[in-house]
Amino acid sequence: MKIMVVGGGGREHAIIRKLKENKEVKTIYALPGNGGIGRDAECVNIGAKDIDGIVDFAVKNAVDFAVVAPDDPLAMGAVDRLEEKGIPCFGPRQNAALIESSKAFAKDLMKRYGIPTAAYETFDDMEKALSYIQAAPLPIVVKADGLALGKGVLICQTREEAAEAVRSMMEGRVFGDSGARVVIEEFLEGPEVSVLSFTDGETIAPMVSSMDHKRALDGDRGLNTGGMGTIAPNPFYTPDVAKRCMDEIFLPTVRAMKAEGRPFRGCLYFGLMITKDGPKVIEYNCRFGDPETQVVLPLLKSDLLTIMRAVSQGRLGEVKVEFRGDSACCLIIASGGYPAHYEKGKEIVVTDAARLEKVEVFHAGTALKDGKLVTAGGRVLGLTATAPTLAEAVTKAYDAAKGVTFEGAYYRSDIGEKAMKKNEELGIWN
Repeated sequence: MKIMVVGGGGREHAIIRKLKENKEVKTIYALPGNGGIGRDAECVNIGAKDIDGIVDFAVKNAVDFAVVAPDDPLAMGAVDRLEEKGIPCFGPRQNAALIESSKAFAKDLMKRYGIPTAAYETFDDMEKALSYIQAAPLPIVVKADGLALGKGVLICQTREEAAEAVRSMMEGRVFGDSGARVVIEEFLEGPEVSVLSFTDGETIAPMVSSMDHKRALDGDRGLNTGGMGTIAPNPFYTPDVAKRCMDEIFLPTVRAMKAEGRPFRGCLYFGLMITKDGPKVIEYNCRFGDPETQVVLPLLKSDLLTIMRAVSQGRLGEVKVEFRGDSACCLIIASGGYPAHYEKGKEIVVTDAARLEKVEVFHAGTALKDGKLVTAGGRVLGLTATAPTLAEAVTKAYDAAKGVTFEGAYYRSDIGEKAMKKNEELGIWN
């Protein structure tokens, strides 16, 4: 089979590695891929937003199956266009991808169908938004309605901060047109959990839970990023919580999308907060999360391509989706200055010390220049270690990081600490 994977980050590298395990797969094209993905797939210099280029390439190269991984091409209708040409795809159609591309749509959906989430209001008018902030309880959350590379959510401790957030989005257009409309919602408290799920619009199969670490610095300080590391499974996601999520959130969401005439087929990501009142939805994503994918897929026991094809054909209920009982830790190595200003083109050296047993090196922001591997993004590499216990996986990931060097490289030193502390409280040997 010829497989095409759209995207070029750590998420796509993890997907490609897993797809390669299927013996039917003969060729994998990555559009555009990156410096490290080129070792596992054939990289094609077509950007993830170049929908015409993606479709033309797929047709000319007789692609048998396509995986559209990033949010932008999904929101732009890449799956619709490919399917019109007879190319089966993993990923939601444009009208279902709206669950991520419009936070206002997602919040209104949850309100209509009684899916637990934070109280909120939506604003197209900046002055009305600013007026609302003056009476809203603090802290307060301000979200750009559209896609913003995972950075369009600001938690504001004061009314001044909230007003500045609104102005920067709606007037300053710091997130472009994505901030023309804003959602202002109550601040929820509790541990966060990420649950990626396979769904064909009828059946839903949650993957192993994970915990992301969004802040740039240790102790959850610093700016929000696309994610500085993840662990799986998340100890706060207990069997009781999982059952409530299935009954109150997962199944109702899939049924709601079907009732709206927007059946969702692909990977539906649930960003959850486990509050004192139970689990609530913080956000939906219409695709695999990154870096969550880098800890979840290495634990997948079942064949990924088989699952993806079943999803695209509406027969997910016919296949087994199983995960190993191990733990995983992904440590992100980033460029100095990320997520603000950072330099590119720094040579990366990966020694044997990084290639430990059961450690995978996923490339995110890398490129090849004059035959050398160099930095090409803020998040550069994801080092994912798997082991029988979380403590072993964390130790192994940090040991592997000693084998990676480039100018300005940095990473958090506390990935997994919260989870290990929770495990100890639960009496689980880490």
